[in-house]
Amino acid sequence: MTKQLFAALLVVTVFSAPTLAAEVNENISIGGIMASAMQCQNVSDAPGFGSSCGGGAPFQAEVSVRPSAEDEIFMKLGFAANNGLNGSSPFVVGSWAADLEDDVININGRNRDYLLAAWYKHTFTGDDDSSLGATFGIIDSTDYLDENAYANDEYTQFMNPALTNGPNVFLPSYDHGVALEWDRGPWSVRSVVMNIGENDDGNNFSFVGLQVGRKVSNSFGEGNYRVVVAGANAEFLDPTATTKEARAGGLLSADQQFGKNLGGFIRLGWQTDDAAVDYKAIYSGGIDIKGSAWGRTDDNIGLGYAYLVGGNTGIASTQIVEAYYRWRFGEVFGLTADFQYQQDDYLAGGNPKGAIFSLRATAEF
Repeated sequence: MTKQLFAALLVVTVFSAPTLAAEVNENISIGGIMASAMQCQNVSDAPGFGSSCGGGAPFQAEVSVRPSAEDEIFMKLGFAANNGLNGSSPFVVGSWAADLEDDVININGRNRDYLLAAWYKHTFTGDDDSSLGATFGIIDSTDYLDENAYANDEYTQFMNPALTNGPNVFLPSYDHGVALEWDRGPWSVRSVVMNIGENDDGNNFSFVGLQVGRKVSNSFGEGNYRVVVAGANAEFLDPTATTKEARAGGLLSADQQFGKNLGGFIRLGWQTDDAAVDYKAIYSGGIDIKGSAWGRTDDNIGLGYAYLVGGNTGIASTQIVEAYYRWRFGEVFGLTADFQYQQDDYLAGGNPKGAIFSLRATAEF
């Protein structure tokens, strides 16, 4: 059934994508993304798991209303069919960071389905070429913290969460909050405060995040360098499940062009381990190669590697390698062939490892 669903959605994506975009007028726009992926895994040293396949098909629709140049009202809805290999794989880190079927139901324990974001933003402009944007509503902290030119979009770039926003630093999504965005010249500051319905322990918690960034232009090209700090209050169980602890973490995140056809990124992240955490550190990086080097200007290749240092739940380390080639067909449609290799090492022994092959189709409108 999953294969038939994937095939049907792929056909719909290809033939309907060019007609999806809609600019109602200069104040109202409708957009979004439609994606579908088939994933197959070949694993070893993982009792109870074998070679298997799974598909997933998320669809997200966005509406933006701009009553003035300084004001915006935004809403995003998310729907999905199936969960890919998530839940049927032996690996700690899932193989696709997309918002799949289980992710859009009862979001954060709020008894809210499908509504991912709904916010209002006002932008104040200063005389010194600075601006301050203030947003409140249902927001996603990853829209403001830990952006990256080459590893930030699970629908068009790397699929694995370790190479997007997942385990890098503690960044919640789709809940009540306020975000401030200050920009002046090459400098930027982002701050986020959120209240999350519940965590994996079933507890409501508060989150605070801050990012300071600087954009540079050098002989290589454009680059972005960011420092992120984030934390949450003491609503997370410790490894013995007897006391509640706070969480805090920090991240260095950078992307840099190296000429016209090559770019690179790096992330170095750490977090406290008073609460139960799978990983206490992550070191990741990779390169992006533009298709103009072989006459396909809009195509690209991504190569990434992540090493995650185990926390206090029995994991010693995780290694993840991912490589993809993405074909672009026009302004809307893209097709990605993706390969991942993952190995989890446990302190008590038992080290599942294996390869995951994916074919992902997306239509952005």
